[in-house]
Amino acid sequence: MGKARTPRSSWIEAALRALAAGGPEAVRVEALARELRVTKGGFYWHFDDRRELLEAALDSWEQSGTEDVIATVEGEEGDARDHLRRLFELAPAAKSTFAVELALRDWARRDRDVAKRLRRVDSRRLDYLRSLFRQIAADEEDAEARALLAYSLFVGAYFVAAGSARERRRSLGLAVDRLLAPPT
Repeated sequence: MGKARTPRSSWIEAALRALAAGGPEAVRVEALARELRVTKGGFYWHFDDRRELLEAALDSWEQSGTEDVIATVEGEEGDARDHLRRLFELAPAAKSTFAVELALRDWARRDRDVAKRLRRVDSRRLDYLRSLFRQIAADEEDAEARALLAYSLFVGAYFVAAGSARERRRSLGLAVDRLLAPPT
């Protein structure tokens, strides 16, 4: 009986952890094999080279951090405000994966292909937010402003270190309430 292969998904998850810890330079086949406690030969069952692994990691990040989140929110009952609140509820749970997002945003500054993918992801996320805010905003400009503010809050709140975690959660709740308030 042959030895079971390490699943492709395990290599991708290890690559994402390495990316979060040290950027794309940290995604090395030998290091991932050590982490997974396998030989690097097992890598070549799933990937032709390191670049293919990085592409698969980017695909995984895009799917789980965008399309899966949208599907989760859309799969629940409720109106646009309910869906927006759900997005903000999901955001703290994604905090553990935000290090990957931060590493990707840094990498995009140096890699044209990664920058192109990041623009696509940001555009998809903003389009989704716009679609929700259009249902509650006064007009198109209001929807656009709220969508950009909400997305900036999703991305930027991670960096805020002022006050205690409790104070930041309270402030975030107040900001969400303002974003979701009926137009005046």
